[in-house]
Amino acid sequence: QVQLVESGGGLVQAGGSLRLSCAASGSILIINAMGWYRQTPGKQRELVATITRDGSTNYDDSVKGRFTISRDNAKNTVYLQMNRLKPEDTSVYYCNDAVQLRISRPSETYWGQGTQVTVSS
Repeated sequence: QVQLVESGGGLVQAGGSLRLSCAASGSILIINAMGWYRQTPGKQRELVATITRDGSTNYDDSVKGRFTISRDNAKNTVYLQMNRLKPEDTSVYYCNDAVQLRISRPSETYWGQGTQVTVSS
């Protein structure tokens, strides 16, 4: 069993910053890709950023230059530093990990419970 616990969401004014964290726990052998997604009511969940185990990153164009994804492999934790926030960044943010539980098994995808980020204008 793997659990992903998110923290760091909240209310912030436009132009402000927030830092999200997502810590994974359980019988984890290794975590491969980690990422952040977001979803607003009535819309599909969309990719925000991903990071591979060796640190290669990928960002949606809407957050490039403002958000930074990072990870601490020793702590099984992924972070999302969000700067210069805009009202359109308001959403529920979900972390996503590709977790390998056994050497003989492929990675499995796990999701966090979601954390609300609200940016006021």
